[in-house]
Amino acid sequence: MPQDVKVWEIQDGNTLREIKKSKLEMEERIEDWLEKDISVISTDLLVIGRQVETDFGGVVDLLCLDYNGDVVIVELKRDKTPREVIAQVLDYASWVKDLSNEKISEIANRYLGDRGPLEKAFKERFGEELPEILNEHHKMIIVASEIDSSTERIIEYLSNTYGVGINAATFHYFRNDKGKEFLARVFLIEPSQIEYRTQTKSISKRKPPLTYEELEEIAESNGVGEFYKLLVSGLMPLFDQKGTTRSTIAFIGIVKESRLTIFSIIPGDSDPQQGLRFQVYIDRLAEYLHAKTEDIMQILPPNCKEYEPWVSVNLL
Repeated sequence: MPQDVKVWEIQDGNTLREIKKSKLEMEERIEDWLEKDISVISTDLLVIGRQVETDFGGVVDLLCLDYNGDVVIVELKRDKTPREVIAQVLDYASWVKDLSNEKISEIANRYLGDRGPLEKAFKERFGEELPEILNEHHKMIIVASEIDSSTERIIEYLSNTYGVGINAATFHYFRNDKGKEFLARVFLIEPSQIEYRTQTKSISKRKPPLTYEELEEIAESNGVGEFYKLLVSGLMPLFDQKGTTRSTIAFIGIVKESRLTIFSIIPGDSDPQQGLRFQVYIDRLAEYLHAKTEDIMQILPPNCKEYEPWVSVNLL
């Protein structure tokens, strides 16, 4: 139900003076505030993109990662109707659910710039290494100065009935007679309740990683099968372990007692013209091989740059 949020200023120790609620006309201000300090919504978020274009033609206001490595969509309601805002955020979620580690890193590194790469920004934000697997789950937060009862009912229905990770945060704006501004935030559903419902009610299951055979078949169908097999067989003796995701075969090394992906091959984004596409964590590779970063750069293709999210090599 709509919440009546009031704020009082305590004067002279025992007198209350109510601060009148004002209308916040420009929700772009909220987006700016959230980008600068996403802890206004949650202390467990890292912004990795703003105005991110989806493959379906939409633009996500803010894209975030939480401390688990799950993607969180933050979307402002603006002047949309209840049907429009719900449909839009669900459409964005249908795109987000299939984002690979590599695509998330690409988006994040482009946005973070000098504050990146993603691994560095994540560790600074949460004090932990970036999880090896990102986007196992995703969440949606609709942000507005007010939420109508129809939107509330739809969000409650999706969350409580099906365990969809969707919530709404309303920001209430106050200004006193001296022009000083105040902002209050209220969640439609307690975030811990959203987590519980998602874990206990959701019927969706994350697709398992592709098998080695499936990735090899993708390479074959993209016309780079022989080169894919050649590179895989050449890399296997150099690393401690290997594994797969929904899009890559990953080669893993033990660095300072941490199990880290160092090199990945992406057969789905490869073709005979561009060759095999791969991702390499240059600093990790240098540390793993006990070498200098500049020495590693010398043996990589000339178009490879430090902290670039993607690098390619043509093996044809």
